[in-house]
Amino acid sequence: DRTIGVEIIYSDSARVKAKGNAPIMDKVTTQTGSTYQEMIKGVKIDFFNVNEPGVIDGTLICDYAIRKEQEQKTFFRKNVIVKNAKGDTFSSEELIWDEAKKIFYSKQRVVVKTIDGNILEGVDFEAPQDFSTYTFNQGTGQAILKDAIAP
Repeated sequence: DRTIGVEIIYSDSARVKAKGNAPIMDKVTTQTGSTYQEMIKGVKIDFFNVNEPGVIDGTLICDYAIRKEQEQKTFFRKNVIVKNAKGDTFSSEELIWDEAKKIFYSKQRVVVKTIDGNILEGVDFEAPQDFSTYTFNQGTGQAILKDAIAP
């Protein structure tokens, strides 16, 4: 089934946590009975502040996404960009949202540009749903130092 101009609302405990928009969403049921939703033209998601309804805390955009219902995972692919409440920007070719664990993760390279100008990158990325903190391995980066460094 194909739907054009889709708006997806994600709520938890009667609070809207996120709202997504996709130009096209295909719902597919496989021969084994599993289902998935495929957004072949990408998706844009606004994440809302849990304490201030209606206030957008962050955004996620990508060129392609697929949600696998049985796995409770959504795979965001191609030019994935996330902006969190602090103004940090995360970019990768793939981020996976695990709905059960309430985390985002990726084995791909993730680049983080912080609001103060630092640029960090690494693999094996993991962050909570609000991207307030994050970890990754094999990290490299450029840091802007505001004060002189004394020997």
